[in-house]
Amino acid sequence: MAALAWLLIPLIAALGAAIWGGWAARDRTSGDVNELAGYARFREVMEKPHSGSEIG
Repeated sequence: MAALAWLLIPLIAALGAAIWGGWAARDRTSGDVNELAGYARFREVMEKPHSGSEIG
């Protein structure tokens, strides 16, 4: 019975690794569109010439 327990440990570890691998490889591109649009807006604002008064 002890040998069966020692064989179950790597089996459970392999199952856990497969679940983690599937989770880590999931498709996460749905939020990229919003992030890229926000970055484009940020770049547009940063490229505008400075129109305020100089402080220093």
